[in-house]
Amino acid sequence: MIELLRQRRTIRIYKNIKIEPEKIEILKEALLRSPSSKNMNPWEFIFIDEPAIIKEIKKCKPHGISALETAPLAVVVCADETLNDVWIEDCSIASVLLQITAQSLGLGSCWIQVRERFHSENITSEAFIKNILQIPDKFKVLSIITIGYPERNLEGKRYEELQQRKIRLNRF
Repeated sequence: MIELLRQRRTIRIYKNIKIEPEKIEILKEALLRSPSSKNMNPWEFIFIDEPAIIKEIKKCKPHGISALETAPLAVVVCADETLNDVWIEDCSIASVLLQITAQSLGLGSCWIQVRERFHSENITSEAFIKNILQIPDKFKVLSIITIGYPERNLEGKRYEELQQRKIRLNRF
C-alpha cells in the first residue's frame, strides 16, 4: 500500500484509451467494499463512460474540471443523506479507495470537488449534476473521480518533499 501512495499523483490529462471492463469491475468492487459508519452504506456511485455525458457534467463549475476533458471514465460519488449523518466522511473514504484502487491497476485519477461549489451565481454544482443525471432530491453529491490511463507518468513526491512538520507526537 505504501508503494501505491508513494507513486500516486493527481492526473488531469488521460490517454484516449478505454478502460478494460475487468478493471472497471474491480473499481466497482473496491467502492462496494468501502467502510461506512454503522455499515449504513449511504453512498451510491454513478459510472459515466459516455463522452457526451462527461462533456455535460464538465459544465458543473467554471474551475477545477480540466480532468474531465480527456477522462474516459467519471464516477459521481453521492449519498442518501437521510441514511447517515456522516455521509460526507463515508463518501470521502470511498472516493479515496477508488483512487488508490485505480492506482493499483495502472490507472490515474483526479478528485473533482462538487459539494459546496457553484455552477453559476444561483445554481450549485450539485444541483447542476443532479439535474443532468436525474439524481433524487434526498441525495447529496460529494465528488466526481476521473479515471484513465495517464498521458504521462508523473513521479510521486520524494520523501524529502513531505511536510514532516505536520506530524506531532503526543501533543500539538
